[in-house]
Amino acid sequence: MAVVRVRQHVNPLANKYKIPANTPEWKKVYAQPNLPLHLDIGCARGRFLLQMAQLEPNWNFLGLEIREPLVVDANRLCSELDLTNLHYLFCNVNNSLVPILSSLGTETLQRVTIQFPDPWFKNRHAKRRVVQPELVTELADYLAVGGVVFVQSDQKFIAVEMCDRFSEHPAFEKMGTEEWLAENPLPVSTEREIGTINKGEPVYRALFVKR
Repeated sequence: MAVVRVRQHVNPLANKYKIPANTPEWKKVYAQPNLPLHLDIGCARGRFLLQMAQLEPNWNFLGLEIREPLVVDANRLCSELDLTNLHYLFCNVNNSLVPILSSLGTETLQRVTIQFPDPWFKNRHAKRRVVQPELVTELADYLAVGGVVFVQSDQKFIAVEMCDRFSEHPAFEKMGTEEWLAENPLPVSTEREIGTINKGEPVYRALFVKR
């Protein structure tokens, strides 16, 4: 099978990503659409959610990714494993999050993960970073009270920026007294997290709860 080359960096502000995604019919996607939903923003190859969906069958899982070939491959693998609580969606989260979340049942969204997002190192590219104030507000509008947002990065300045954005919003409260979580609170680690730890490098993690 031919290997599909996928761009590492995708500019979400480019014209080709300005059209919002078509929202699927959730009753055709999930066997039980009303289960609590875990949303993974920037799911890449989707292997993290693939493991989570098998470990937690009483949750639904939705991965959002801007690189379409990764989504196609992830959904193919999901179908082969006959997982009815997992789906991946090709979209630009900057303009598709509200239509997606508004089409789901109220109080459905209960957990969000944003893990190792593209750091876009240059200041002039800061608007391309996924965690913008608008995204935080949209999550605050749709996340159930008591729901959580877990963020992590191997770039401290990105982790600090993400934490600042969530801390500045009155709907979110950072959990724990330490600056960074020593351990991942979830039962599955991403490939990037495992690779970073194996190299002996730090991972900056934080957990927020919706008031």
